Formats: sequence, structure tokens, C-alpha cells
Amino acid sequence: MSVPVPQAPPGQPRKAAMAAWIGSALEYYDFFIYGSAAALIFPAVFFDESDPATATLLSLATFGVAYAARPVGALFLGHFGDRLGRKKIMVFTLILMGVSTFLIGCLPTRDQVGTLAPVLLVLCRVLQGISAAGEQASANSMTLEHAPPHRRGFFTSFTLSGTQGGQLLATLVFIPVAALPEEQLMSWGWRVPFWLSVAVAVAGWVIRRKLDETPAFEQQAAGEGVAKLPLVVLMREHWADVLRVIGGALVASVSTIFTVWALSYATSDAVGMSRSSMLWVGALANLVALGAIPLWATLSDRIGRRPVYLIGAAGSAVMMFLYLWSISTGSYPLTLLLGIVTFGVVYSAANGVWPSLYGEMFSTRVRLSGMAIGTQIGFAVAGFAVTFAAQIAGPDGDNWFAVALFTAALCVPPVVAALSARETAKVPTERLGERVAGQAPQPAKVTA
Repeated sequence: MSVPVPQAPPGQPRKAAMAAWIGSALEYYDFFIYGSAAALIFPAVFFDESDPATATLLSLATFGVAYAARPVGALFLGHFGDRLGRKKIMVFTLILMGVSTFLIGCLPTRDQVGTLAPVLLVLCRVLQGISAAGEQASANSMTLEHAPPHRRGFFTSFTLSGTQGGQLLATLVFIPVAALPEEQLMSWGWRVPFWLSVAVAVAGWVIRRKLDETPAFEQQAAGEGVAKLPLVVLMREHWADVLRVIGGALVASVSTIFTVWALSYATSDAVGMSRSSMLWVGALANLVALGAIPLWATLSDRIGRRPVYLIGAAGSAVMMFLYLWSISTGSYPLTLLLGIVTFGVVYSAANGVWPSLYGEMFSTRVRLSGMAIGTQIGFAVAGFAVTFAAQIAGPDGDNWFAVALFTAALCVPPVVAALSARETAKVPTERLGERVAGQAPQPAKVTA
């Protein structure tokens, strides 16, 4: 029989949610300034300017490199997060992201050191990916396990609204940078947002080191004990849910296509919109998302995770056609409107609910591993979706319909994952992850 999880002390759920929000915002500030730079700056700074199309393709590929490193980081950080606790991983990932991002701002350019420049860029990007692999899973586990059972959706959504906050901050920082004269922008201006990661790392460390470990993890460690090999337990008891999370995580392709490829397309010669105007589209869409995410999550606490998630996944598949079409028309007001609706409202339904939907599939002893491994494999595909989009857009980079169709296809697995998942919004926290593949609940085992 499951033992009820002790309630967190008064104020701890809010403290955990705000720490997750701020930490994720700071972490993803680092992550998304790279996306903006990869679309606007790096093709000229780190790659061969004599072939702009190839330089852009290679630059966008380095954006995907971090996603390729994420599954490796998830295996490592998920293991230690389920053995040592959520707090230690949250602090470690933040420091690693801050250091690697600062180093990107210090890198020599291709004109200075030749091919060594992109090699060093990729190395720093790999470190960013390892950090991001444990960030959301540890923050989601922390907030879910602190939250009142009937409000898990709302509290876990702070992790994702934090990522939108970080993306908003990154965009706002890049707007004045992108407006610099070309010579200043390419020589030193692009480095400033990366150097600011020092402040990011320090602020995040101060916030997260004061967090308490979750009652659920402390109960698990003091009672039945933690798993010696969480990955073995995960694959034996939760393999179907890991597959669901992998499929669900592909919905992040909407974010990467919107954030990186659409920005590159809109500012290309084929369309000719200005860098600053398109950065404002992203900024305002993220601002709307900050309000939409907790509202969608609150709705999921009332009607369930699956219907809200399905609105986001299926709706995003449709809206990406409209958004990319609006860019192709060259109409900035239309692009702004559809950008806000697509990313700020519709995509936020899936983005706000997946932290609770995925986290509630697993028991405490493997929750961080399950979320980290499942999401990061899916996110790896989503990261390289930008590179594939650049290829299928054609030699002129203007086949937006093919990119929209590709993005919609990547929304199909998330829909299937949600339809096949269990509804867990009303399940007590201590019973999460007990029933696997239709089997009756079984007592947890201490070791693998």
C-alpha cells in the first residue's frame, strides 16, 4: 500500500516554483541567445562567407549539436538526480550553462584561427546541451513533488513559463545588439549577451542553493530507498512511458522552427524583413506565453492533461502553416499577429502541460531519469529539425510550405503519445507511476 507523501511546509511549493521559473529563465536565456546568434551572426563569424547558404546551414547545425548531446547528458544527470536528489542537479546544470555560454562570447573567429573557431564553438555547444539535459527534468521533478496534488499542473508549469521568460530576455537583449552597425555587431557586439551569462550563473546559484529537497524524494530515500541503477528500473517498469515522452517531446520542433528557422527565413533576401522587427515578434509572442502557460496548466488541473495537451500539439500543426505563410507575404502586421497566436497562445497549451503530463507518468524513484531521457531524445530530433528545415526549404531557402508540412508531421507523434497516455491529473502523488501498461499497481523495489 502506498504511503501518502508528506505535504511540503507552507510556502515551499511557491518557493520551488519560483526557483524553477527563475532558474529556467536564466538557463534558457543562455540557450536561446545561441539560437538568435546562430541565425543572424555566426554564419559570417565562424563559417565561410563566400558560400552564404552553406554557412547558414552549418551554423544552424551547430544549434542542433546541443540537442544531440542532450541524451548523453540525460543518462548521466538523470542517474544522479534520482540517486542524490533534485537540488544538486539543479545547481550543477545552471553553473555549467553559465560557464559554457560565457566561453562562447570569448571565442576567436574564423578569420583569427581558421577552422579551430567552429570546433571550439561546437565544444561549448555540447556543454550547453549537457546542462540543458538535466535542467528541465530536475526543475519539473522539484516543483511536481513540492506541489499540492490538486495543483500539480499549475506549479509545474512555472518551469516552462520560465523557459519562455528566458527566451523573452534573450530576444530583448538581442534587439539592441542586432541594431548595431554591421562592423560593431560582427566584431564585439554579438559577444555581449554571452558575457552576461556570468551574472546569470551567479544569480541562479544564489536562488537554487537555498531550496529544500522534495518531501517525496526524502521519503523515498529514508523508506524504501533509492534505486542503485535508476535506468535499469526505468527501462524495466516504464519503457512504454519513456516512448510516450520521446514522441511527445517532438512537439518542441514547433519552438525550434519558430525561433530559429523562421527568423532566418524572414530576414533572408527572399523576404527581407529586418532583424529587429522579427525579434520583436518573438519577444511579444513569449510575453503572451508567460500569461497563457499557467492558464492552460490550471485548466489541465480541472479537465485533465490530455485534452489541453492535444489542443497545443494539433493546433500548432495547423498554425505553423498560417505563420510561415504570413512571413512569405512580407506583411509584418500579419506576421506579428499570427506569430503571437501560434507561439504565444496555441503552442503554450502543450508547452504548459507537458511538465505535469510527463512527470506524472513516473514514480519518484525514476521520475528525473524518465523525464530527462525521454524529453532529451525527443528534443534532439527537435533541435536538428532546424537543419532539416534549412535543407528542405530549397536552394533559395524560401519553400515555407515544405517546412510547415515537415513541422506538422513532427506534431503527429505528440498527438499519438497523448491519446495513448493515462490521465493522471486526479491521481494522488504517491500513486503516480504505479500502474504500468495496464498492470495492477505493484510495490516498488529498493534496487535494480
